[in-house]
Amino acid sequence: MNIFDKGFSPSEASVRYLDGDYVVLKQGSFVRCAMTGRPIPLDELSYWSVDRQEAYADAGAAHDAFMRYGRGN
Repeated sequence: MNIFDKGFSPSEASVRYLDGDYVVLKQGSFVRCAMTGRPIPLDELSYWSVDRQEAYADAGAAHDAFMRYGRGN
């Protein structure tokens, strides 16, 4: 199924974040930014925390998370 299929409804994916990669556990078209709540299309996902298992919309959101929570754990 793709976004051009009739009846396509965007849904949130469940993702396991790894070092330099991620694994989709539950199919979906986006994940949510942990800092802003903004949806991030999977094909645009570039920033995440392996330690906290969170996605970030952009470098600014990732930086804000680092400043707030530290490295993780």
